[in-house]
Amino acid sequence: MSLFARLFGTQTDPREEWRGLWHRTVAEARDPDWYRMCGVADSIEGRYDMITLVLTLVMLRLEDEGDMEASTARLTELFVEDMEGQMREAGIGDPTVGKKINALMESLNGRIGAYREALRTDPKVLVEAVRRNVTMAQPDEAEALVQRIAALHARLERTDVGKLRAGEIAA
Repeated sequence: MSLFARLFGTQTDPREEWRGLWHRTVAEARDPDWYRMCGVADSIEGRYDMITLVLTLVMLRLEDEGDMEASTARLTELFVEDMEGQMREAGIGDPTVGKKINALMESLNGRIGAYREALRTDPKVLVEAVRRNVTMAQPDEAEALVQRIAALHARLERTDVGKLRAGEIAA
């Protein structure tokens, strides 16, 4: 979308139809049970890890639907927008924001690959992926985290894409 279109409102932002799903992704990642019952560290790193984990599950669900590249791109743009805003709010200035965003994107891409592979193979592979990619306050809780990830993954698979776009996830 061009700067002119954004300033003067001549077009709607194509990300807007996915903003509900982005907000739901963040809300799901902030659910206290991830931290309280599954041993994820309640820290900046742990919260980032959970956002990327839930976002990855959502993106893999869209990927399984097929022909959703534009949708996953919009979600990625919302992720970047949110992370950039968080960095600026934390006082990180222009010279380093771009580098940090690149690092976050590399991290997200690596996690998507790791979780994709792990979800398609053995649960033990998912446990190892979690141990590598999630900051745990209690590392021995990785199995509990994997069980909850599997449950969310199953809920996402049961959710129609239209409802998912609106930010709804099946119970």
